[in-house]
Amino acid sequence: MAAMLARQRRRLTAILAALRCHRGALESSQTMAELQALNARLVEGDVGKVLFKLSLPMIAGVFALMSYNAVDTFFVAQLGVQQLAAMSFTFPLVMMVSSIAIGLGAAASSCVARAIGRGDKQRAKRLISDCLLVAAGISLLVTAVGLWFLEPLFIALGASRELLPLISDYMVLWLWGTFAMVVPMVATSIMRAMGDASLVGKLMIAGALVNIALDPILIFGLLGAPRLELQGAALATLISRAIGVVIALHYFVGQKLLVNPFAELAPLRQSLREIAHIGIPAMATNMIIPFASGLVLVMIASYGEYAVAGFGIAVRIEPLALIAFYALSAVIGGFCGQNLGAGAYQRLQQSLRWSLRYALTIGVVLAALLYVAAPWLVAAFTSAPETAAVAVSYLRIVPISYGCYGLVMAANASFNGLGRPLPATVISVARVIAVYLPLAWLLQMELGISGLFVASASANVLVGICAYGWLRSYYRRLAASGESPVVCR
Repeated sequence: MAAMLARQRRRLTAILAALRCHRGALESSQTMAELQALNARLVEGDVGKVLFKLSLPMIAGVFALMSYNAVDTFFVAQLGVQQLAAMSFTFPLVMMVSSIAIGLGAAASSCVARAIGRGDKQRAKRLISDCLLVAAGISLLVTAVGLWFLEPLFIALGASRELLPLISDYMVLWLWGTFAMVVPMVATSIMRAMGDASLVGKLMIAGALVNIALDPILIFGLLGAPRLELQGAALATLISRAIGVVIALHYFVGQKLLVNPFAELAPLRQSLREIAHIGIPAMATNMIIPFASGLVLVMIASYGEYAVAGFGIAVRIEPLALIAFYALSAVIGGFCGQNLGAGAYQRLQQSLRWSLRYALTIGVVLAALLYVAAPWLVAAFTSAPETAAVAVSYLRIVPISYGCYGLVMAANASFNGLGRPLPATVISVARVIAVYLPLAWLLQMELGISGLFVASASANVLVGICAYGWLRSYYRRLAASGESPVVCR
């Protein structure tokens, strides 16, 4: 009897063990399904084809994203020179907030991509949640600070008292929409790190189409809507980007890639260190551009409102011309992160050679097209001859250097993706502080306002060559040393 009971207990134990294994298998299957989106997609296949496949949908997406400012400028220009000048003064602040979002996005992309490359899917999942949390917190802080210092900031930039009410009309609403700008940009950076560039492109296009539809309705009061003018442009941007927030969060929730960031504080602290390691230098790097734009804007303001308006038109057309470079820089960081995590160093070297050919080819084509098309492009925004002359001068001089500027963008994105933000910061600071601003100050005294544009082109060429050489040297040392993949701490 005792032996029989023992056999029954062993049989029951075996059954229970089998049930536990089956349950574990189901749970494991569920987990794998949840994390399927986190599979490393960028460490196999021809490098050129992979980067081209990722860049192609991003070109349309980045074009759509960059169209926000261009479309707003087009419709605001119909209101008059003062309104256009007021919007032009907002460019440095808009770019500064964009730089914060880009920096956070670079950190998110780098850390998530390297976690995926290492095969650490659970860590990647945690980083996704923590990056979105940080983006939300920083965006709210930016809104509060921006609203508090709004008037003193624009007075410092050289705005007249007459323009301040117009600037406020636009920026107050725009700043309230900072959350809807920063969070989607970080979210799409994460999607690119996962290798899902197609969805990112569609998300960007959807937001741009909504903005294009709402701009004339809200600015001019069409279809029974109130005529809001500059406030309407800001409101259209806010609404279109809010839609992006909803879609992005729906994606991550649907993929079951979000966790409660406050459930465990130790992983949150680790995430904050990782994000800060890349994000702070990346934000500083990108803030150099609006900082320089602010100083240059002060110089341009001395030439009058028409010069400011012309500069504003040019710097809003320019991003549309640079979409191919923005697309490359948007995808190459995630590519470098995944391949570094996987130890695929030869693929990193191949990506640099491909980037060189890509940047120089596109740069030559853009320079030729803009030299010819500049007068027609500018005519769509203004009929004022003084304003048009400034914009055309910019679009005929600066694009000569676009190929080298593309190398700067690709190198910075690559270094950030590799978890090495310092070189990217040095490159950007050197370009602006050591080369651009000194040349701008000197050349504008000799050549007038055109000297500012010659200075920009010269800085792009010199620093682009140096950035390419630095990244090539780093890849060679990495391949020779067999250095282990970098993990942010």
